[in-house]
Amino acid sequence: MAQAMRPNTAGGLFATDGKPHPLQDTLLAVTLVLGVTAFVSAMFHNLHLLSSWTGLVGILTGAYGQWISETTRERFGLILGLGAAAVGFFLGMAHGGLFGGVIN
Repeated sequence: MAQAMRPNTAGGLFATDGKPHPLQDTLLAVTLVLGVTAFVSAMFHNLHLLSSWTGLVGILTGAYGQWISETTRERFGLILGLGAAAVGFFLGMAHGGLFGGVIN
């Protein structure tokens, strides 16, 4: 009697389809790093330039990563990074913006 074969998805951390996705994994890592940086630096009022710029770049890389992502695990990580980048961006904008204090 033939049994249904299920692919072993426990081996790969990001690729649930068994194929490598180097570009998507790189965008995921970059989005997470930028999101965490924007979120943490947004907690300090004088780091609004860092939080707003890293948040903006994190939102853009996360959006492109969402557009080309192929697996649910990639999308989940990208959403976490996008959320952190967005919060950091908005708090950075509230504290002084992208050019606050640089251009008068």
